[in-house]
Amino acid sequence: MPNGTRSVTVDLAERSYPVHIGPGVRRALPELVAGLGARKAAVVTARPEAEVPDPGVPHTVIPAQDGEATKTLAAVEELCRRFVESGLTRSDVVVSCGGGTTTDTVGLAAALYHRGIPVLHLPTSLLAQVDASVGGKTAVNLPAGKNLVGTYWQPSAVLCDLDYLETLPAREWRNGYGELARCHFIGAPGLHGRPLLDQVAASVALKARIVAADERDAGARHLLNYGHTLGHALERATGFALRHGEAVAIGTVFAGRLAGELGRIGPARVAEHHEVVASYGLAAELPAGLADGELITLMRLDKKATEGLSFVLDGPDGPGLVRDVPEDAVAGALAGMPRS
Repeated sequence: MPNGTRSVTVDLAERSYPVHIGPGVRRALPELVAGLGARKAAVVTARPEAEVPDPGVPHTVIPAQDGEATKTLAAVEELCRRFVESGLTRSDVVVSCGGGTTTDTVGLAAALYHRGIPVLHLPTSLLAQVDASVGGKTAVNLPAGKNLVGTYWQPSAVLCDLDYLETLPAREWRNGYGELARCHFIGAPGLHGRPLLDQVAASVALKARIVAADERDAGARHLLNYGHTLGHALERATGFALRHGEAVAIGTVFAGRLAGELGRIGPARVAEHHEVVASYGLAAELPAGLADGELITLMRLDKKATEGLSFVLDGPDGPGLVRDVPEDAVAGALAGMPRS
């Protein structure tokens, strides 16, 4: 790896893999492909083809589009069809290059094609680098909710090239900051203001530790959903006009208020949720025009909710999953949220 880079290992025994972080790390792609013994590759990219390094083997470039609207079963089917046309076998490799919605969709297609083909991720947004591309969760959306169809398929490696972030618009930076803000409350405090390499590496290391302890969401991995229950509901309620990280930031403020409503944390810690989110320049207010009842209905569709309403909330012993939260407490916390 070039100087000024970091590497984090996601330790999952025979499924372990490296996450390389820093400027220029995408140039390691041919070496990684060679290490897999692949003879062909399919490169699925939401970026210009020139921004994807040659994988070093004969390959087909498949254009993609970032965005929640493209995270569908139809998109997965189309990708698998293109894999067939490219002649990919189980011994070959798929490369994704794009934001979190691209890594999600390509990861699921790779998991299903021939019952599993190696995949390498080159995440190109801040959100994808700090969260979406690491951990092996792959999924697409249904009209009923986000990420309702998916599986676990760990990549063979992830290359978080910080050079990709140089051209990100301001809103895409905010999208990633929403995930960094929630890290403050689940084990990586004080990231704001640190160099970008440190922020990405710390977030990836946090996720790697949690995934290594709980690959399939049986316990500790729920922590990664801090702020996501309301966040996902807000995305759906706004027709995805609110980006994922923006929605998670608001959901993080709400999680603090709900924990306070339930007596799990005191007023100073509740206020800290708002302060951390605001320090990243993120909005902490609920968008105008959304009915609290609609948001509660959408939150009931959350994947963690086996019964009633469930949230990852801060508490005296740290954050944890709280099931069957009374609806009146949720309504009270929503009523206390600032509105835009």
